Amino acid sequence: MALDGRTGLNVAVFSRRATAVELCCFSADGATEMARLRLPACTDGIWHGFVPGLGAGQRYGLRAHGPWDPRAGHFFNPAKLLIDPWARSLPGSVDKLALETGFRADAPELPDAEDNAARMPKARVLDLEAELRAGAAIAPGPGIAMAHTVLYEAHVKSLTRLHPEVPEAQRGTYAGLASPVMLAHYRRIGVTSLCLLPVQRHLDERHLIERGLVNHWGYNTLGFFVPEPRYASAAARADALGGRLDDAGVRAEFRAMVDTLHRHGIEVLLDVVYNHSAEGGALGPTLSWRGLDNAAWYALDAQGHYLNPTGCGNTFDMGGPHVVQMVMDSLRWWVQAFGVDGFRFDLAVSLGRDPLLGRHFHPLGALFAAIAQDPVLARVKWIAEPWDVGADGYQIGRFGPRWHEWNDQLRDTLRAWWLGPVCTRGQLARRLTGSSDIFEATGRSPLASINMVTAHDGFTLADLTSYSRKHNEANGENNRDGNDYNLSANGGHEGPTQDPVIVQRRARWRRGLLATLLCAQGVPQLLAGDEIAHSQQGNNNAYCQDNPISWLDWAGGDAQLTDFVAGLTALRRRYPGLRHAQWFHGVPLPGENWPDIEWRTASGAPPQLPDWERADGRLLICTITVGEADQPAHERLLLVVHAGEQAVDIQLPPGHWQPVLDSAQAWVACDGAEAASAIVQTVFRVTPQSVHLLVQPLHYAPRALPPPPKEPTP
Repeated sequence: MALDGRTGLNVAVFSRRATAVELCCFSADGATEMARLRLPACTDGIWHGFVPGLGAGQRYGLRAHGPWDPRAGHFFNPAKLLIDPWARSLPGSVDKLALETGFRADAPELPDAEDNAARMPKARVLDLEAELRAGAAIAPGPGIAMAHTVLYEAHVKSLTRLHPEVPEAQRGTYAGLASPVMLAHYRRIGVTSLCLLPVQRHLDERHLIERGLVNHWGYNTLGFFVPEPRYASAAARADALGGRLDDAGVRAEFRAMVDTLHRHGIEVLLDVVYNHSAEGGALGPTLSWRGLDNAAWYALDAQGHYLNPTGCGNTFDMGGPHVVQMVMDSLRWWVQAFGVDGFRFDLAVSLGRDPLLGRHFHPLGALFAAIAQDPVLARVKWIAEPWDVGADGYQIGRFGPRWHEWNDQLRDTLRAWWLGPVCTRGQLARRLTGSSDIFEATGRSPLASINMVTAHDGFTLADLTSYSRKHNEANGENNRDGNDYNLSANGGHEGPTQDPVIVQRRARWRRGLLATLLCAQGVPQLLAGDEIAHSQQGNNNAYCQDNPISWLDWAGGDAQLTDFVAGLTALRRRYPGLRHAQWFHGVPLPGENWPDIEWRTASGAPPQLPDWERADGRLLICTITVGEADQPAHERLLLVVHAGEQAVDIQLPPGHWQPVLDSAQAWVACDGAEAASAIVQTVFRVTPQSVHLLVQPLHYAPRALPPPPKEPTP
């Protein structure tokens, strides 16, 4: 829908197989259908027309006429009001929309003739130029280089819902996310970029409604252009879901959040779900795309069945220009109208399944090619979840230039090293140095790897080290849901315990995992709450838990662990050897006397092939000698990762070495002052289950600690 000055509304709706498309205009409260206007023309599958007198604020829906032929994938039913796929405003409740099917309950092969307009939300026409002006007024993003990026994956509501220092009216909201106490927390722990779980308008699935649960994570999108009103403050939320039926306050609050975060040097990335819609499988609701032209929007087989590499019932057909256009328009809208700094693409392999290649993944599929050439999207970050559940769905390392990918191999290797039964030195070494076996062949750097130990989908760090199996009974599926392969450990007791030995062991594991993560090459990502040891009570699939299982318990948080994380990110900022943007080759860089990386055994000798293949001892040692960008190195780093249960004496390289990190003792010296009095020269004792970092100053005076992310703009 596009306003034509002050004279009326240009309407265009894609439907290749419809025989007619109608624009239904509703009263301001959405209760009364004031007019039903048949679009007069269809050009190349676009139904279009000009409606004089309509303007911003008009409430509307669509109806599409055409064949009902499930075997051919057609589900046209003009009795069902449909949502515009390009709707920028969608006020009204969506609580029961999962029940709005287009077929008869007693005969699913037949269309249902009941008109459902009274139960459907109506889109609202916006003045797009005014919205873009509001987006342009947002403070520019800080533009943080990937080498300096520390991601923080968070759920808008869960992050602040229980925070005692966030103003009560802002808890669990966009405003709360940018409240002063949260800004101070981001700066304290050194994160630069928030990666928010889905904030586009989403739907609760039927099976959750029947169990009295909700889709808390939001990976079930209904409105790809619309901020989720559930996360707005009370007044804006009330206006959007009832009362005035106007979601302008939601958009304003979202923009204010982004503006504040930008002014404090924090980026905002969104987790986006363009692989499927909230309409689900064949027995799902008819809300938009299915009713407009099911066979054109979704990937189907020859019998009209949905292809389902997403595991969510349907998959958008990324070979369709209209699908690519919708996704591209949505991405640009979030950048231009809301100021976001990047995207994490859920199940990104499904976005590259090219129908011209038998729906196999291709890194230059239609959508990826469109993104690559787009001048608006060129300035933001792109992160792929490089898998889906379809055939050949695991495609890590195959995405193109400028793409960054979740590295589950690093995740599993770190877990296996610290908690699991088997992990060799060679496996850990490869992951610590950026996973060259995955990313180097495509011409990308170690920064292509998004490194994490935990994410929203799985155990929290506290639960990873407290439970040996999942405990998802609260989800109502008899613990069948969620991944059984977790590489977790409980330390001697399943779940909470007061046993001091077990408590100490778990704490060492957590600090060891975090230290290894923050010392690995690539881009680190922290799961919100891991820094305070938040537990989900063993639930590794808390997608439907909008309650204290998911809400972070700030009052009971582990302050020592928070301080430790803050120290680790400070070390990462201070020492470029922990965030090198090039591959290591084991030879000196120009102007240096030592190799960029050098591997050592406890005796100081280089490892031999059998050493790399051994899993016993769990001790890995290397020196790193690189400078900032192309500058000379100011120091050599000695990194020791020891998951074994016995102390080990190691031979140090010649010279004076200053310890700056001991994860076993939760000790970090990030300003050089504490380390200066603890200089060791020959032999260093490595404590059990610990990560150590030692520093040897080189040619130049030690640098001062770089400042954390930018101070607020005056």
